[in-house]
Amino acid sequence: MFGKDDLVDHLSRDLDRVRGRRDALASEATTLTAQIAELETRLSEEKSRRERDRVLSEIEAIKTRVKQAAGAFGPVVDGLGKAIESAAAVVPEARELNSFLVSVATEIDSVLDPLLRGLDQRADAVRVGHAALDLPISVDDAPIEPPKENNDRLLRFTAWLSRDKETDKKEPAENPRSTVA
Repeated sequence: MFGKDDLVDHLSRDLDRVRGRRDALASEATTLTAQIAELETRLSEEKSRRERDRVLSEIEAIKTRVKQAAGAFGPVVDGLGKAIESAAAVVPEARELNSFLVSVATEIDSVLDPLLRGLDQRADAVRVGHAALDLPISVDDAPIEPPKENNDRLLRFTAWLSRDKETDKKEPAENPRSTVA
């Protein structure tokens, strides 16, 4: 009978030791799970921070391109206006183009400040995390440079205007109203 009690004691100690290892492993698994959750949270926050930085950088790049383009547009409009004034002495219809040019410049000027304010508001919302980070990754656009003395731009602009007027004239002819239902 002595051997039977010895076996029971030995099995009880083994059972206690195995339960202790199980409890230690369970504790370690809980600790590792908590560490994994913490690392996942930090990784997610870092990804969000980098995405916010990317979006803010894109918004700043857009603002810079808009400001550069607006700065380049002014001298073009001024030069074109002076050229049109000279042309108006020969072709009186050129004054229409000049008034059109002034109205386009005025319209651009009236929407430029609200556009820049809107970009600033979007950037602020991104900074505080209230805006969705859905701005696509853009290809780096070359900066817009002020125009150099180049008559080619004037020729392209007038060609564009004449194409636009031709399209306006052709549309009614191409789409006549039909009396057939």
